Amino acid sequence: MTGSGSAQKPGSQEPPALDPYLEGCPTRRVLDRIGDRWTVLIVGALAEGPRRFTEIRRQVAGISQKMLTQTLRGLEQDGLVTRTVYAEVPPRVEYELTEAGSTLREPLKALEQWSIDHFGDIERSWAAFDERGSA
Repeated sequence: MTGSGSAQKPGSQEPPALDPYLEGCPTRRVLDRIGDRWTVLIVGALAEGPRRFTEIRRQVAGISQKMLTQTLRGLEQDGLVTRTVYAEVPPRVEYELTEAGSTLREPLKALEQWSIDHFGDIERSWAAFDERGSA
């Protein structure tokens, strides 16, 4: 469902309506972040509380160090994750969901479960599609 698309009155202090269906809407950047597979898995890994980088990497099998670093930085930039450095030798760094990041857990968990529940149907569709393509 899209917004009304009404134009803003000259001199109005109201921000323009956000509508992710419109090109250039800044909410698309948010959707890009939360729709990313690594974000889904990292938010899930942080659901139980603060984790160190290596703990997250161990839990999210297959993620590279570079991708984990980039995704955590993006989540921090978006205010969804906090990074805390402890003054120890060697320094200890922990990542934790913010209040906003915690609100993502439920919808992203639903996506995880949906992928598990519907994987068999999707896998059959892949096979049928591949069969049609080779016929």
